[in-house]
Amino acid sequence: MAGTEVDLSAAVRDGIPCMLMRGGTSKGAYFLASDLPTDPAVRDDLLLRVMGSPDPKQIDGLGGAHPLTSKVAIVSASPQPGVDIDYLFLQVVVDRPVVSDAQTCGNLLAGIGPFAIERGLVTAAPDETTVRIRLLNTGDVATAVFPTPAGRVDYDGDTAIAGVPGTAARIDLDITGGVDKPLLPTGSVVDEIGGHRATLIDNGMPVVLLDAADLGVTGAEPPEQLEADTRLASEVERLRLLAGRLMGLGDVAAQTVPKMFLLSAPRDGGAISTRAFIPTRVHTSIGVLMAASVAAGIRLPGAVGADLADPSAVTDDGPTPIEHPTGVFPADVHVSQDAEGVWHGSSHSVRTARKIFDGVVFPRP
Repeated sequence: MAGTEVDLSAAVRDGIPCMLMRGGTSKGAYFLASDLPTDPAVRDDLLLRVMGSPDPKQIDGLGGAHPLTSKVAIVSASPQPGVDIDYLFLQVVVDRPVVSDAQTCGNLLAGIGPFAIERGLVTAAPDETTVRIRLLNTGDVATAVFPTPAGRVDYDGDTAIAGVPGTAARIDLDITGGVDKPLLPTGSVVDEIGGHRATLIDNGMPVVLLDAADLGVTGAEPPEQLEADTRLASEVERLRLLAGRLMGLGDVAAQTVPKMFLLSAPRDGGAISTRAFIPTRVHTSIGVLMAASVAAGIRLPGAVGADLADPSAVTDDGPTPIEHPTGVFPADVHVSQDAEGVWHGSSHSVRTARKIFDGVVFPRP
C-alpha cells in the first residue's frame, strides 16, 4: 500500500503495518507515511479507528485511554537536503473524534531514528548511528544519536529516565528552531492574559508559564487533585484559549497546544517545580520539549518563574533539573539574544525508546 493507493477496505480486512513503541515517557503507534492515506481527513478517520477514539477507555483500539498513550508518529524519507527523515506527529484525542497536528512530541521523537532503521529508511552504522530528523509540525530539526552495534538498533542499556521503569539504551537528541524562529512568539517576556501574568514561550513546544500561587494552588498537588479542581481547570482553559491567539495559533479550542504550566519553587533539589495541563489532563511527568521550553523560560530575566527558580540550578554548565510529579527531568538548553534583541533557543536531551510490538493493526470498520 502506498500513499493515495491505500485501499481502506483492504486495510480493515488485512491490517496496516504498524510498530508500537515507547518513546521517552510516551507510547505511540509508528507508521510509514506510504502505508497511510495521503488525504489528511481520510488518514485521520482511519487513525481514530486504529486508536479506538472517541471512547474514554479506547477499548476498541491501540490507545491507552490517556493522552500520553494515544499518539501517532508518521515517518518518511525526507527530500530536504541535509535531512534524513521527516516526522509528523499526531495527537489522537481519547474521548473526542479529533486528531491534532498542532504540536510535535519530543518523546516519540526518541523512537524515530530506530524506527527509520527498522523500516529500512536509514542504514545503520557499525557502532552508533546519527539521524537528522525534520519535525514537520514545527519546522525544527533534530539530530538523534543512538547505539547500533553490528548495524542493528540496540534498545538495551543502562540509561534511566524519570517516569519509565528500568533502563534502556541512551538516545541523544539535539533540537534547534533555526535563526528565523523566535523563542517568544509575542516578542514579550511577560504578557498579561485574562488578569494573570504569563510568559508565552516556544523552545520546541508552545507553552504558557504561570505562577501556581496566582491561580490559588501550591503547585505541589498531585495530578489527580488538580484535574478534579473544576474551578482551576476552567480558569486554565480560559487562559489557554486567550494565549493561543496571542501565540499565533488561532482558535485552539480543538487543539492540544499551548501546554499550560503552573510553576512553583523547587522542593526536591531541582530548578523549578512544574504541573502541566496537556490541556485538560495533568501530565504525570513532563514532555521533552515542554521541559526545554520551561528551562528556557526561567532563564529569561523577568519571566514568570524566573523569580521562583533556584538560581544555583539554572546555569550554563549543565542540564537544568525540572521537577515534575514523578521525578526530575534534566533539560539541557541554550538561550541567546541576537543583535535586534530577539531571544532564540535550542535544546539537548537524553531519552530512551523501546520497540514493543511490530506487526499489523486492524482498524475498527
